[in-house]
Amino acid sequence: MKKALRSSPKPVRPSALQAESLRQTRREHAAETAEDYAEAIADLAASQGEARVVDLARRLGVTHVTVNRTLARLQREGLVSVQPYRAIFLTPAGRKLAEECHHRHSVVVDFLKSLGIPEKTAEIDAEGIEHHVSPGTLAAFAKYTNR
Repeated sequence: MKKALRSSPKPVRPSALQAESLRQTRREHAAETAEDYAEAIADLAASQGEARVVDLARRLGVTHVTVNRTLARLQREGLVSVQPYRAIFLTPAGRKLAEECHHRHSVVVDFLKSLGIPEKTAEIDAEGIEHHVSPGTLAAFAKYTNR
């Protein structure tokens, strides 16, 4: 009869390491949110002439409360200009961020489509990839698609 193998328990991560890891993840998610908002505000301003809270909530699939809280943070970070009951405007830093995001998104979509991924799937997948792709990998994607 075979003897059952005993696996040793995984070592527990030190709490300080885990806390730092979780803080970094939250910072990265906050950066992703800022990028999504900047891109959405730029798109709405280009297509409708302005971006409003109701439009952002609809486009991003979140509540008005979430949009208002996020806009307050983005205003503190110098990315948007917001006045009650008025349109939302990107600051120069916000416009730069939106342009960078749009470029990354386009490169990733083009790369995925070049692999035969259907356009709808490429658009959906690019939303996640664009936030995490390194500059070197993005450059390789662009080179591959001759962008």
